[in-house]
Amino acid sequence: MLAKLKSRFRAWLFRQKIESGTVTLTQRRIFILPTRQGLALALVLGLMLLGDINYNLSLGYVLTFLLAMMAVMSMLHAFRNLAHLEIRAGRADALFSGETAEFLLHFHNRSKLSRYQLCLRRGNGEAVGHLTASSLRGLSGAGSRSPLRFDVPARQDTEVSFPLPATRRGWLPLGMLTLYTEFPLGLFHAWSYLHFDTRCLVYPKPLDHAPLPPDNVPDGAGRRSIAGDDDFAGLRNYIAGDALPRIAWKALAREQGLQVKQFSTPLGEQMWLDFSAAPDRSEEDKLARMARWVLDAERQGLRYGLRLPDGELPPDSGIAHRDECLRRIALFNLPATSLPSPAGGRGAGGRGGEFAEHALRPSSSSGLPAGARTASEGFEKERP
Repeated sequence: MLAKLKSRFRAWLFRQKIESGTVTLTQRRIFILPTRQGLALALVLGLMLLGDINYNLSLGYVLTFLLAMMAVMSMLHAFRNLAHLEIRAGRADALFSGETAEFLLHFHNRSKLSRYQLCLRRGNGEAVGHLTASSLRGLSGAGSRSPLRFDVPARQDTEVSFPLPATRRGWLPLGMLTLYTEFPLGLFHAWSYLHFDTRCLVYPKPLDHAPLPPDNVPDGAGRRSIAGDDDFAGLRNYIAGDALPRIAWKALAREQGLQVKQFSTPLGEQMWLDFSAAPDRSEEDKLARMARWVLDAERQGLRYGLRLPDGELPPDSGIAHRDECLRRIALFNLPATSLPSPAGGRGAGGRGGEFAEHALRPSSSSGLPAGARTASEGFEKERP
């Protein structure tokens, strides 16, 4: 009974709603409690005060109250280290299951005072984030599983990349975070909760080797072409202004009239990627195979359509079509409770297709090539 009341009181006291946009840390959002060192100092100061009273030590009073004042000032500095910081969530790129999602958080310090030794962790105390390469200044460093301290210089922005492992397909929410500091003396622990509506899309991890379905291997049927200079496409009647090199002089010599050669460029082969054609037994294995089919078909320049039990996409090609196919595969047959509301989050972060670009390369023994993020950055300019 007592534990239940304690849980309810804690939920009421630290209640946090999911937020979007910029969050400013006001007085009502910051909590402060003494650390173990702070409690030990309070005990020592109490003993010193009893000794001063017992022996009437004037200098003892001075020392005791001086240390007490330093502790109080430490509490004020801990509060000021978080107060009025502005925080907003950035993009979150789509990725494949088994990789680590990177959620960007932007910290803006409008004051003239720098903020030191800030730490970030999950609300339940899991691993913390790390600074991006452009924000390494002020890093005091620790292991990937221990809190990482970073500074926010005065009147500047700092980007923090918070990693989360993606263990299954679907939407991966950032969840609740705890921003805290024990600056400057470690006597007080000041913290605040952050709960943004950011999420990223997790695609199923493609199989290492999954040839395209044999019944759909393109043989030339369904080829589409546009006007170009690659293949001869026939003759047409001459129109004033046509280039002289395009005139079919042999046809004119055979008294077939003045005609012009036509050429075309193939757009690619057409095929269907059907869920029922996957030979795997489990649903997740089928989706992993289809993810590999989509990536391989796009890499080969084919026009491909997607058939799932809940709908289909007509044949097409290109980065946007590939991303939509992967999105439908990632969200296929997921319970409605696992999908955040439309008001929450940025979907795949606006640049999810770029992150998947590295998988268009040929499969390696490890499934997905290393250096995925480096490969994805090269496609930023291709996105509309």
